[in-house]
Amino acid sequence: MCKRFFILSLVLVCSVTAKSQQRPFYTQYILNQYIINPAISGLENYTDLKLSARDQWVGLNGAPRTTYLTVHAPLGKKDYRTSATSYEIPGQNPRGKYYWENYTAAEPHHGIGFSMINDRTGSFNRFSAAASYAYHLGLSPTTNLSAGLSAGITNVSIDRSKHNFDGYGDPFDPATGSSISGEINKIRPDISAGLYLYSRHYFIGLSAQQIIPQKLSFADDAAFLTTGKLIPHIFLNTGFRFLLTEDINAVPSLMVKYIQGSSRKNFQPELNLKMQYRDQFWVGGSYRYQNGYAAMIGLNVNNAFNVGYAYDFTTTNLNTVSRGTHELLIGFLLGNKYSEKCPRSL
Repeated sequence: MCKRFFILSLVLVCSVTAKSQQRPFYTQYILNQYIINPAISGLENYTDLKLSARDQWVGLNGAPRTTYLTVHAPLGKKDYRTSATSYEIPGQNPRGKYYWENYTAAEPHHGIGFSMINDRTGSFNRFSAAASYAYHLGLSPTTNLSAGLSAGITNVSIDRSKHNFDGYGDPFDPATGSSISGEINKIRPDISAGLYLYSRHYFIGLSAQQIIPQKLSFADDAAFLTTGKLIPHIFLNTGFRFLLTEDINAVPSLMVKYIQGSSRKNFQPELNLKMQYRDQFWVGGSYRYQNGYAAMIGLNVNNAFNVGYAYDFTTTNLNTVSRGTHELLIGFLLGNKYSEKCPRSL
């Protein structure tokens, strides 16, 4: 067990001091795109609050555990029945042909939001909090474009007690800072921005997190030839909704992440497919290139509450010591004015 933890900690140290993916993984981002794009702020007709917990690589000591809370709401949005996320006439299928034929773009409006994310991996813990603003503009009778910006702080810390493998430890280890300086926390500003183009049957999102590259080092610079950096993460995601029958629709989507040093080509593509029956429940699957597969299932309990679950299986060497990854997502639709069960977004 100690050997496994030591190897994992070594990998994590390298991931902070070198260029690699530094933001958490999410499997159900297709159900909460706000977690990657601030332009989603105010997309819905209500206050959209979501809670999530992700336990990655179960069975491996020190594996990533991520929790988050996000909330966003529209400002000045009054066209509930004609907006891109409106509910239609009660008694008809809100995902059926009627929706497509009567869809109109949302009137110009604002959106605000807030997020808190905590990601713990081994001895490292990353906590971030940010507020967001977006403006939604109609480009055509059926198409909207929104632009969003978020700003906040990120605190990255090291628990030096978890580096004590032999029971004694070295309080002057330059890898974690000397006992005199006591530097085990680093607080940095965090800025993200995004664009989101959406209509009745498709969406295209482009966003960037950690826009400002920043130095991140827990030790005296003289001890190392290189220092860690927080590097930008760029996300491009797009999806299209197909009406298969009056009751069933399919949403295939693609996510491409660009993170310098994260892979051989710096790109990480992901494919997703969500199958939904009316606004009642959905199932789905995803494939993350050179990483693994995931299965998803969700249920709209009522017009104010829904829940989703995902299970990930990695195809990397970690599958020999891990029992997979679990991710739970709970959503609350606060101030939902209509009786239909689910938001009108894809």
